[in-house]
Amino acid sequence: MSKEHESRIHVLSRQLLPVGPQLEREETKASGEVRPAPGGGRGTLSVVDNRTGKNYTLEISEGGTLNAQALKAIKAGGDGVGLRTYDPGYTNTSAVISRISFIDGEKGILRYRGYPIEEVAEKSNFVETAYLVLYGNLPTQSQLSSFNESIMRHSALPSSVIAVIDAMPHDSHPMGVLLTGISALSACHPEANPALSGQGVYKSREAQDKQIARLLGKVPTLAALAYHKATGRKATPPNQLLSYAENFMYMLDAGSNPNYRPNPKLARALDVMFILHAEHEMNCSTAATRHLASSGVDVYTAVAGAVGALYGPLHGGANEAVLRMLSRIGRVENIPAFLAGVKAKKEVMFGFGHRVYRNFDPRAKIIKQTAEEVFEICGHDPLIDIAKALQDAALEDEYFVKRKLYPNVDFYSGLVYRALGFPPQFFTVLFAVPRIAGYCAHWRESLVDPDTKIIRPQQDYRGVWLRHMDPIDSRSSEGTDAPVTLPASNAYQRRVAGENWQ
Repeated sequence: MSKEHESRIHVLSRQLLPVGPQLEREETKASGEVRPAPGGGRGTLSVVDNRTGKNYTLEISEGGTLNAQALKAIKAGGDGVGLRTYDPGYTNTSAVISRISFIDGEKGILRYRGYPIEEVAEKSNFVETAYLVLYGNLPTQSQLSSFNESIMRHSALPSSVIAVIDAMPHDSHPMGVLLTGISALSACHPEANPALSGQGVYKSREAQDKQIARLLGKVPTLAALAYHKATGRKATPPNQLLSYAENFMYMLDAGSNPNYRPNPKLARALDVMFILHAEHEMNCSTAATRHLASSGVDVYTAVAGAVGALYGPLHGGANEAVLRMLSRIGRVENIPAFLAGVKAKKEVMFGFGHRVYRNFDPRAKIIKQTAEEVFEICGHDPLIDIAKALQDAALEDEYFVKRKLYPNVDFYSGLVYRALGFPPQFFTVLFAVPRIAGYCAHWRESLVDPDTKIIRPQQDYRGVWLRHMDPIDSRSSEGTDAPVTLPASNAYQRRVAGENWQ
C-alpha cells in the first residue's frame, strides 16, 4: 500500500473512529492459534429432574452441544412426551455442523474458511472469495481462471426471464424484481429440478457446480435489470471480459457504448463490499436456504426463499433503514433528542447492535477504509457528519455501552452505496448479489451432510384442547377474532353501481 493511500485511509479512519470506549480485536498469527474448546469441549452433563427425582447423564459433544434427542428420555408422566427446548429465534440452538465461516461476536472476529475477513478483503477479489467460501480452499491460478470463466459464461439471461421482468410494474421494488427473476430461473432449468428430474439429480458434482455458476453469473444481470426497471433504460448485456464487479457496473452504466469501462477504484470498492457480504454464518436468510433445501427443492427456489428473507428490514434491508434514519435526524443538533427517543422506546436506531456481535462488527471497520476511496471520487456525503456524531454520542452514552451496542456493517454500507449513486431501495440488492456465494455454499454443504433431515421444528401448543362444531345459527361472534372490514375502492364502487356488473 502506498504512503499516499495510507494517508487517505488514516484521515478517514480518524474522522470516523469513535471516541467512546470500545473493545479491540486481538490480532493472532494463524500458525500460533489453537481454538479454545467450544462450550468447554466434550464431556457429560448430570441432570436431576426435580419433578421425579430421577438422574440423567447427557453427552456433551466436542462442539459444546447437547443432542436434543437425548432430552426425550426425560419424562415426568403427563402426556408421556419427553422434555423439549423452547428457543424462539433459535438464539442458542445449533441446527447444523458447518465448516464455512466462523464468528466470535465477543471479540469481533469473522473468518471465511479460517481466513480473517481483514486479510480476505485486503488481498482477495470477490470471485476468489466465492471460490474459497464454496470449495473450502484458495484456488490456484488455473482453478480461479476456470471458475471465473464458467461464471461469466453463464451471465446472460434466458429471454423468458427478461420477459417476466419486463411484465412487472415500472415501480416494482428492486428486491421484488430480483426475487421474481430467480424464481423464473427455476422454471427455465427443469433438468436441475429434483421434483422433475428425480431426487438424485444433485448427486452429480457437475449438476451442483453448473447451478452455482448459473446463479453467480446471472444474479448480477438480474440485479442490473432490477436497477433499470426504475430508470426506464435498458441494462447493457454482460461483458465476459471484465471482472465481476466491473461487469456489474458496466451493465448499469455502459448504455450503448461497448467501450465504456467503470472507474477502477470504484469497481474495487464495490468488489470489497461484495467480499464483506459474501457469507455470514447461520443468519436468517442462510438458515432459510438450508430450511428450504432440506425438503429437496431445487436450488433456485431455495435461494429465492433466502432472498425473500433478506428483503426484510431487520435483515438485509437494515442499511436502507439506516440511511432513512440519518435523513430523518437531519442535523447533528437533533441527535440528543433522537437518542432520548431510542431510550424511551419511541425510536429505533438501525445500524447499531447485532444478534451475534458484542463488539465492533469487523466488516464495519473495513468499510470505513473503503469509504475513503469512494468519497474522494464521488464527493463528501453530508450524512457522514451525522453518522459520525451519532456514533460518537452513542458510544459515550452508558445506555448503549452497557448493552454493547456497537456500529455494524449496515451503519456504514448504506453511506458508501449512497455515495456510489445507488438509490436506497437498491441497497438490499447489493447485499443479495454477493451473498449468493454463501447461500450456495450452505446448499452444497447440506447435500453431503449425513445429519441433514427435512427441517420440522416442534411447537409448544397452548391453544384450545378440544371442542365440537356448533351449528352456524347458534354461534356467537362476541369475544372472537375476525378479519377487519376491508373498504371497497372507488373503482369497485363505480363498477358495481352499473347494471349487470357480474
